[in-house]
Amino acid sequence: MPEQQTTAAAKDYSNLYTPAAIVIAGALIGIGLYLALSSQAPAGGQGPTDVDIADVKLDGSPFIGKEDAPVVLAYWFDYQCPYCKAVDVGGIPQIPIEPAMPLLIQQYVDTGKLRIVFKNYAFLGPDSDTAALYLRAIWKLYPDKFYAWHEAMFHAQDEEHAGFGDEASIVKLTRGIAGIDADKVKADVAANMAAYQAMNDADKAEGTSLGVSGTPGFITGTTLIPGAVEFPAFQTAIDEQL
Repeated sequence: MPEQQTTAAAKDYSNLYTPAAIVIAGALIGIGLYLALSSQAPAGGQGPTDVDIADVKLDGSPFIGKEDAPVVLAYWFDYQCPYCKAVDVGGIPQIPIEPAMPLLIQQYVDTGKLRIVFKNYAFLGPDSDTAALYLRAIWKLYPDKFYAWHEAMFHAQDEEHAGFGDEASIVKLTRGIAGIDADKVKADVAANMAAYQAMNDADKAEGTSLGVSGTPGFITGTTLIPGAVEFPAFQTAIDEQL
């Protein structure tokens, strides 16, 4: 074959490499997500039963629901974690599950049966740490606005380290929530950073000691629920306590 034809043929074949690589990469990503979900969420969503919500420190942590609700669910999370977003508000195409949090609120929190206690497990980098600090300030200054802010944080989540999550973007988001003075929140974070970081470190250490090895992680009653699971896993663990 003449040299010119050989070069042209090589170019023709090279044009096939890029789409093929995309297909292969997509398949690998899908497999990775499947394995991650499988490793985080055992069959039925139930974890080991050698835990007890009575061992979880609840005082001082943000919560929704009645303080005297008969059932408590402790929730360790990271605002940069896509699996947490999938459970909280959904909207992650690669994690196609129905978010459990809206159903938990509708069926258990709003009916006075469940209190959900929020625990920081910041481990995905500086943006995670910053968000965890702001959570403390929001809860201290505007506890009645906490859950609106919490949901807004997850709705705003983008790809890891893609833009949202640094202090400037969190302050901008906070300005958009009626009834919150974002400048006051920022000043409170600056004034109490060391104390808030210590509280966040304690949350993470506590979760780790109880078997939470990543996010999201939940404990209710004597059940550890690891990973991005759907509502029935929570329903089973809660109903057996009621």
